[in-house]
Amino acid sequence: MSDEFNLQESLLSLSDLSLYHIPAEIDVPSLRSSTIDESLSTAIESIVHDPDSIVHQQASTFDVFQSILKYSDSPNINGPILTKLLDVILSSLTSHANGVVTLVGSQGFSAEDMDAPMVHKQPLEMWSFLLQWFISSAERGAGKSSDGSSATTTTAKGKKKTTAKNNTSSSGFVWVDQLPFVLSTIHKVLRIPTSRIWRTSSEKESFISCFVKPAYQLAENEGYLKNAEVKLGIYKIICLSVKFHNHAFGAQTSIIQNLTYFEHFSEPMAELLSILEKEFDHSQLSEEVLRDVSTKTFAHNDVKGPRSFSRFLIRFAELSPRVVSKQMPLLLGHLDSDAHPMRMAIVEIIGILIRDLSLSDEGDEEQKSKQIKKYFELLMERFLDLNSWVRCKVLTTLIKLCDLPAKFPKQRHQIAELTIRTLEDKTSSARRYSIQLLCKLLETHPFGALHGGTLNLAEWQDRYDKVAAELAKVDAIELEKAKRDVGIVDGDEEEGEPKDRPEEESEEDEEVQDGEDGTPKKKKERKPRQSQLDITAIQAEQSTLDPELIQKLRLTKKYYSDALKFINQLEGAIPSLCQLLVSTTKTEVLEAMRFFRVAFEYDLQSAEIGIKTMLHLVWTKDNNAPPPTTNEDGTPATGGENVGKGIRANLIDCYRSLYFDVVPDLAPKQQVNRIAKNMIERTYGATLAELTSLEELMRTMMAEGGVHNDVVNKLWQVYSTEQEIPKPQRQGAIIILGMLALAKREVVTERVEALLKIGLGPLGMHDLVLARYTCIALQRLGGSAKKVKGSLSDKTMRLPMDNPIFVKLQEIIEHSPKSPQWFSMAEQAVNTIYLLGEQPDALCSEIIKDLTVKVFEAPPPATAAAENAESPKAADDIDGDETMREDASAKEAESPSSPKETEEKKDQVGSFKLAQLVFIVGHVSIKHIVYLELVEREFKRRKDETAKQKAAAKAAEKDTNDLDAVAGNAEDDIGELISGIRERELLFGEKSLLAVYGPMIAGICASPKRYKNPSLRQAATLALTKLMCVSAQFCESHLLLLSKILETSRDPVVRSNIVIALGDIAVCWGSMIDDNSERLYQGLSDPDPIVKKNTLMVLTHLILNGMIKVKGQLGEMAKCLEDKDERISDLAKLFFTELSTKDNALYNNLQDVISHLSIGTHKVDEETFERTMKFIFTFIEKEKQAESLVEKLCQRFRLATEERQWRDISFCISLLPFKSERSMKKLIEGLPFYQDKLHEETVFRRFTEILAKARANKAANKPETELKEFEAILTEHQAKGLEDQALEADVLRKTKAAKRRAAKRPPAGKGKKAATPEEDEEMDEEDAEESRAAPAPTRGTRSKAASRKPPPAKAPARRGGRRKVVESEDEDEDDPDLSDE
Repeated sequence: MSDEFNLQESLLSLSDLSLYHIPAEIDVPSLRSSTIDESLSTAIESIVHDPDSIVHQQASTFDVFQSILKYSDSPNINGPILTKLLDVILSSLTSHANGVVTLVGSQGFSAEDMDAPMVHKQPLEMWSFLLQWFISSAERGAGKSSDGSSATTTTAKGKKKTTAKNNTSSSGFVWVDQLPFVLSTIHKVLRIPTSRIWRTSSEKESFISCFVKPAYQLAENEGYLKNAEVKLGIYKIICLSVKFHNHAFGAQTSIIQNLTYFEHFSEPMAELLSILEKEFDHSQLSEEVLRDVSTKTFAHNDVKGPRSFSRFLIRFAELSPRVVSKQMPLLLGHLDSDAHPMRMAIVEIIGILIRDLSLSDEGDEEQKSKQIKKYFELLMERFLDLNSWVRCKVLTTLIKLCDLPAKFPKQRHQIAELTIRTLEDKTSSARRYSIQLLCKLLETHPFGALHGGTLNLAEWQDRYDKVAAELAKVDAIELEKAKRDVGIVDGDEEEGEPKDRPEEESEEDEEVQDGEDGTPKKKKERKPRQSQLDITAIQAEQSTLDPELIQKLRLTKKYYSDALKFINQLEGAIPSLCQLLVSTTKTEVLEAMRFFRVAFEYDLQSAEIGIKTMLHLVWTKDNNAPPPTTNEDGTPATGGENVGKGIRANLIDCYRSLYFDVVPDLAPKQQVNRIAKNMIERTYGATLAELTSLEELMRTMMAEGGVHNDVVNKLWQVYSTEQEIPKPQRQGAIIILGMLALAKREVVTERVEALLKIGLGPLGMHDLVLARYTCIALQRLGGSAKKVKGSLSDKTMRLPMDNPIFVKLQEIIEHSPKSPQWFSMAEQAVNTIYLLGEQPDALCSEIIKDLTVKVFEAPPPATAAAENAESPKAADDIDGDETMREDASAKEAESPSSPKETEEKKDQVGSFKLAQLVFIVGHVSIKHIVYLELVEREFKRRKDETAKQKAAAKAAEKDTNDLDAVAGNAEDDIGELISGIRERELLFGEKSLLAVYGPMIAGICASPKRYKNPSLRQAATLALTKLMCVSAQFCESHLLLLSKILETSRDPVVRSNIVIALGDIAVCWGSMIDDNSERLYQGLSDPDPIVKKNTLMVLTHLILNGMIKVKGQLGEMAKCLEDKDERISDLAKLFFTELSTKDNALYNNLQDVISHLSIGTHKVDEETFERTMKFIFTFIEKEKQAESLVEKLCQRFRLATEERQWRDISFCISLLPFKSERSMKKLIEGLPFYQDKLHEETVFRRFTEILAKARANKAANKPETELKEFEAILTEHQAKGLEDQALEADVLRKTKAAKRRAAKRPPAGKGKKAATPEEDEEMDEEDAEESRAAPAPTRGTRSKAASRKPPPAKAPARRGGRRKVVESEDEDEDDPDLSDE
């Protein structure tokens, strides 16, 4: 019977259980569980009494076991039955395995002894067969009980997994709990020497497969691999089979297949090979698998395969770097793989190998350094990879390498250089990681050993210079010694430069040697001859030349040189990082902020620039969306600790940690002093924009309770001190206090006396900047409650006019000394009066009268001459109002100092006093409009309160409605009354004070020859524009004067102010400016960049807010896109970006822009045109717009007569997306308009690009037939065009020849002989030679003569040259079919 069981056949039969034949099969489905249990128990007893009974009594033992397994899915087979069956299988296998081991261990090498273990062959095969069958049944879910004690769940991979629940009972069979025992039994069986039992390889493989196949089957269930005990058991089975039973080839095939089809196998297979290599000392399989992987090829769009293999390689490299290192030459082939996951894997593996080599103590150091160098070179090459994820992987790999103890000084400079270049990568993630890498390079730099970690450029340069000087001395001494040794006398020849001196030192020496008169001074003239040298001095020198010291100096110099190079690299990256601070990607901004924070701590000089630029991010509106937890490639996202916060919150944290947080190891008083000092220093040299952003930061910090009272008190102490301190320090203190008072009014209310005593007292008189900021601080007394739209309530606090504040303000306006700062101070003083005073108009009237008296009073006889002499000098000193222009202080006003002007002094009053007067008049007029609006609101509030009280008294609904109507009428009356006062009374009323000054200011502006002082003219123009905002009548009568000043004024401050004022006038009196809007656009062609920038800002504001209509002038704004000034070009880009969001505004004006830039007097060069159009066309996204533009642009060809126009139009068409079939059809329909232009090379190329773009489109309805026809038509017409061109050239040549012949013929009646036919032929030959000598027109490039040729001979009567170019077909047409989009 023993011959009846064949393991190989039985294993094959298991593939279909329904056909599997069991000789003495039990009808399990028809039996009860108890009967089955009895049969099983009987069989087990037989096995216990006689372990070989499974061979001799198969019907009562083996067939019973097989029957139960065949019907294991039957409900009759419960948990206890399966448990019993598994126990007998495991114990029998263990018994036979122990028997074989015992026999092998105790016997010799005789023939009988060698065959003794064969006794166990049949039982082992039968029990192993049963075990494999049991495992596959259990995996299918055998033993599921009705009470739910064990549940089979299906994993994501479709495999069933039996999991135990808490309510396990005796009737359940929990397969997971049995697995460890099964696996440990298999380990014991695999320890037997199979070669002593199975002599043929096929038999042996069948036996081993009974254990290996279930192991792979179990591994396919991802859940088991999460259980460490089960996972290690599976690994051990495969490892034992490979090591002792020749399963290496089978394992290799299985591993490759598993990696191909199961993604979750990547890391487990790597761990398996690592265990095999480390615990079983078998690395051959690993090497074979790696060789197999190295030969794999993947397509660029293959996702699953490359991802699985890449994860496997990375994990295996982490666990067994030495094995991977041996196969690295083969694996490096994947760096050229089309699949980017494989390239990423190799990059990461290179990083792992560098790490392993640098940390390893074994091997030859020189060999290791060579390998590391080679690996770094490979990494550097990948900086240029086409895929952004690979570039990101290079950066993240280098970030990890920076943390190693080895600093790789030779590679660091190259890494830094390439990383800085990557800051301009087109991909956001690459830019982000490059900033992280720069941060890491900075944090782990190797230059902290000698002087701490700081990287201040000036300090390091100083150290380098000192060492270089010392080394130069040493080199000079060595040279002297060498010369003495060889007997050369110094005077005989010039000194040579030491060989080892660097170039910069030799250059410096040359500069030193050159005398002031340019003649080189030679050292030989100063040095004594050898005979004159002091012998003792020579001996002293020799004793000091310690070779170790010299070597140390050289190394120190190299160290300093490397540090300087690194610092300069970082300093050079600052501008790019500043640009990334304003990126639209949040993560980039946060990383850039983190870099500047770190750079500031390391004392990089340029870090301050980034910290200042960062300040403007306080206006960012934070969205608190969580950052991505993974990157595009699935790897966990890394970044700074504050990535989870918003930009604004991060900025406040950054400034707090740098300047305003408590520093350890400082006394409380010193802490307060430090914080106050840092706050004040933020204001030094700050621009208006920086101060505005700082104000918002300080307000936010104060509102959040981030500023301690002690710091506020310290700031007051600095401001109020009577000691002599620098002016900026006192100014900074009041600036910060004014900012803090925005959030907490009490900061100022408690110290008003100090403000009046210091800022508006003697100190303020001599420091008008201090006085100005004191006025701003006083304005905080009124509170900073924002006006709610439509609300009538006014929460600002107002003071009686006899308050000391107003006395001081009047005094400082009237009596402060002459200074260019007076205007900005006076502006804020008037603002303060109107903000805090109950009747500000009364006080301002008094100030104006006082100033008028000062201007027109007769000077005392004794001081008249002095006044006349002083006035020109005073005019020299005055620059003008700071508020008039951003950088007015940078451009000094030219003073009228001609003799003629001095003679005319009797006709002039003091220029400065008159400038003061007109400035105050202008500013009071504009503030009075605001005050009138407040009065109107107060009237309405009182009426509203009265109406509410009456409404409460009246119960009837009818009466209430009537009352509402009455109240509404009353409000209208108040509004009309106030607007009437503004329009007719303020500047034209008999009793109005301002009415007196209107004609005078207009007269000053209209008489530039009489009033030449720049400050006076600036103040008068500003005042005139403010008065024009008061009354429409006044504005209309002086608008021409203002336009004339704009055209003729040479002062950019005046022009800038007028442009800004025109914007304000457009808001006040829209119709006036709308009719004359071309005057506004004049500023875009102004030579001064400030005027141009202000014009662009004003137009942006007016157009985007719909205050003026665009009438074809967008072309001038489009020119600004390519302006040299970055601020202007950025502003223009912002304008077009915002305009593109306004329905069809950009689309409707696009034709005019093209005309403006392509033809006429305004046209730009072709490169500029192309760059501009490329930017603008990015906003044409709607398909309907693109289709319509194709049609309109094709029609433009009809009237285009110059080749430049053809090229421009074809370029614009090529920028359109051609996503829809209709766009292509429109292009084909427009063929008659451009077919005769296709011979021009550039035009033909553009249409070829369009064709390629249309073909690349992945739309399902792509018109392939039409595209082929279109291509054929293009080629045909190009050839035809070239023929026509050649024909025209031929006609032109013949025409010239005819003219020449006609010129040689004698005039009629002169009796001269006509030219003979021979002469005609000679002339024709001459012409032919000429045409051959001239360069033939190549395809698409026509010679100047050809481009200016007359029409063909068919129409000789046509005269007058070419038709005039039509600039635009549709000037102001809105496309009707696009209005709904």
